[in-house]
Amino acid sequence: MTSPAFTRRRALQLLGLAGGAAMLAPALAACGSSGGNSALAADAPVSGRFEGVTLKLLVNQPHVTSFRDVLAPAWQEATGGTLDVTAAPYDQLTSKQILDVQSGTGEFDVFDYFYFGLGDLVDADALVELTDWIDNRQGELDVSGYLKSIYDPYTLLDGKRYGLPYDGDIHILFYNAELFDRYKVEPPTTWDEYDEVAAKITKDARGTAYGAIVSGQQVPMILGCSYINRLTGYGGNLFDENGKPALTSDASIAALEHLVAVTPAALPTPLQIGFDQANTAFLSGQGAMLDTWTDMALRAEDPTASKIAGRWGAVSLPVGGANTTPRTALDAGFGLGISTASENTDAAAAFIAWATAAPQNLAVSSTAGAGIDPVRGEVLDSDGYAKVVTNAVAPIRQGLGGDPLVWPKQAGAPKLLQDLVDQLALAIAGTQTVEQSLEQAQASWDSASS
Repeated sequence: MTSPAFTRRRALQLLGLAGGAAMLAPALAACGSSGGNSALAADAPVSGRFEGVTLKLLVNQPHVTSFRDVLAPAWQEATGGTLDVTAAPYDQLTSKQILDVQSGTGEFDVFDYFYFGLGDLVDADALVELTDWIDNRQGELDVSGYLKSIYDPYTLLDGKRYGLPYDGDIHILFYNAELFDRYKVEPPTTWDEYDEVAAKITKDARGTAYGAIVSGQQVPMILGCSYINRLTGYGGNLFDENGKPALTSDASIAALEHLVAVTPAALPTPLQIGFDQANTAFLSGQGAMLDTWTDMALRAEDPTASKIAGRWGAVSLPVGGANTTPRTALDAGFGLGISTASENTDAAAAFIAWATAAPQNLAVSSTAGAGIDPVRGEVLDSDGYAKVVTNAVAPIRQGLGGDPLVWPKQAGAPKLLQDLVDQLALAIAGTQTVEQSLEQAQASWDSASS
């Protein structure tokens, strides 16, 4: 980093500011980055013994269980190596990974990265390029086994690969079957039906429960998902067929109008509802519907964490307008990559190969609280996975096996996504109209692409 005005201390200060994380990644990436990431040798190992080697991982907070409790003991038994896991909040993950490399600290070997942060990480020279290694080791890595819906979106940028898929994140709609039975409603197939169900349950429950839980915390991973779920439902996309931003399309307007309209029937207050608050409310029986990640199936059926075990169901995301085909999105999604600051690249390469292989993917995808979903067809289609996700298996398979919407991932994407959710929040709060908010977001995205 060459600018004396942008010091490591200043970067750390920014990390503590609300919304600062989304702004920090592109700022750091711009500090003298050449985009010339180091490349892993084509003959680097995919397995081995690593006694005495400690790999340090910087991971998403909800993934800690998967690494610390599931993978770490198995990795030590298989290789003799040790995993040291550090968690970062989801709204700071990408910026902390970039900071670790560009500050010169170089503490970590492996990054559990958001795929929509891939462009910023590559632009900051934070990820080792893996193209030749993957091409050379296709058979040993079982590359063809990764789900086609996520393999390229999670790992490929400008013709080069920088990771392997780890968490196949999509959303489906979960519902409380007991509340549905009590208030005599059916699982919705359209967003209009969703609105009717939400309003009826909220009204009839008189404060004992709410018809919907809307996750609206003002970060891309939360409010961004809620908006994009509705965007796909109305048949929309973030970009048009020419690759231009399409945030003022009819589908986009309908999606945001829906978020605004459902707020009175939702658990108060949507803009304050993040990942933990939404999960707690649903698992405690406080809310009747929640569109969220598919691993909720494991949480909901775990009697130690859920009051609704055996009394829930799941369906594909509703549709709206003229659209009649359910479609989900790659909401958040994670890969495993190697930090360019790592001095243990052979062990790191072997680890990401091992951690994303079918046995380990099934293990973490089958563990309640691990927060991981399938990245391999073998796992998605397995009886073992179906057994643990029970009622949710059909919509999960439909979503991951289909053509989910892919979020932008070029350099600057996290900043653009934050600009979008900031505008969405203004509309939900009632301080701007839907049209004003989307026009402002469109202008931001147009400016970045011009």
